[in-house]
Amino acid sequence: MIISNVETFIVGNSWKNWLFVKLHTKEGVCGIGEGTLNGFAKTVEAAIHELKHLYIGMDVHDVETISLKMTRDVYSDGGQIQGSALAAIETACWDIIGKLAEQPLYKLLGGKCHEKLRCYANGWYRGPREPQSFHDKAKEVVARGYTALKFDPFGNAWRTVERNEFQASLEIIAAVREAVGPDVDILIEGHNRFSVHTALQFADAMLPYKPTWFEAPVPPQRISSMVEVAKRSPVPIACGEDYYNREQFAELLKHDAVHIIQLEPQYLGISASKQICGMVHAHNGVTAPHSAQGPICSVVCAHLNMATPNFFIHEIFDEFNEPWEEQLLMPPLKVEQGYLRPPEGHGLGIELNLEEMAKHPYDPGHWIPLFKQGWEKRLKNE
Repeated sequence: MIISNVETFIVGNSWKNWLFVKLHTKEGVCGIGEGTLNGFAKTVEAAIHELKHLYIGMDVHDVETISLKMTRDVYSDGGQIQGSALAAIETACWDIIGKLAEQPLYKLLGGKCHEKLRCYANGWYRGPREPQSFHDKAKEVVARGYTALKFDPFGNAWRTVERNEFQASLEIIAAVREAVGPDVDILIEGHNRFSVHTALQFADAMLPYKPTWFEAPVPPQRISSMVEVAKRSPVPIACGEDYYNREQFAELLKHDAVHIIQLEPQYLGISASKQICGMVHAHNGVTAPHSAQGPICSVVCAHLNMATPNFFIHEIFDEFNEPWEEQLLMPPLKVEQGYLRPPEGHGLGIELNLEEMAKHPYDPGHWIPLFKQGWEKRLKNE
């Protein structure tokens, strides 16, 4: 099954441009993938086409060799951009492999490890950064059946915060806990914002509200900083979404400090993601893959999670995106009472609705500025 061509499509929503691919074979079987990267849709799209001389003519089954050709053979470190291009192509290969085998992807990755996947809601708190807004919206999320939800209460904070901002963040956390009650998991998103000492101050202060984790409290580049916070924080630390190769995870895991690993299949590809899940398993850790790119990313994570014995919880943005997102995939991915199952069709089990996609063009203002006041509203940037 030889790769003959690739098409790319960019779909714009108000807070992120989604990048999708359709991979063609000489035999006529096609597969789809995703290469979304915040602020870099056109750049990743260019990389997919610039590197196609490395995968056109390859057999779709040779995913490991395709991965090496798109990374090692280039002899450059393109980081998340290169990883997103690789993941888009490799996902489409796996989609085709599943179609040929007449099996859903998760059965090719290890089979069914769970009856269903517990989900946490993200992106639900669009609106003003006020405790009452977070409180009311959190109640709505729980009413949908979710037993866990994630949010960033920190505004546009970076490195350090003033005392009034520190207190404002805690008031939001308190409001959400009061809204959802004691039995719902609340997950605190840090978005790589803080210095080590600020992160630890927040970790201590949020402890009375019993968060399940404090995510990405410090920037990811200095793993020693993340390890220091993890070893001293009374709240479990979760991280990993920024890393784009196995070696970064090996460096993180060797310290046995972070045990909730949020790998990003969008930067790694499915093959490496499955291997990293095994690495985490060997360190007695659990996985909660980052699933906040676009709708195909959510489907990929659902298949990976179903086939991962040490899976913890699945991230869901899709229910809180633009309403038309549901029309992009055929069939759409559905969460029922806070739980999800991957599609049972062959491969990814979904197809793209090209007609709906064409209604939502690329816009350079479609990206999320996490260090700009009011980013929580997820509006188009002018």
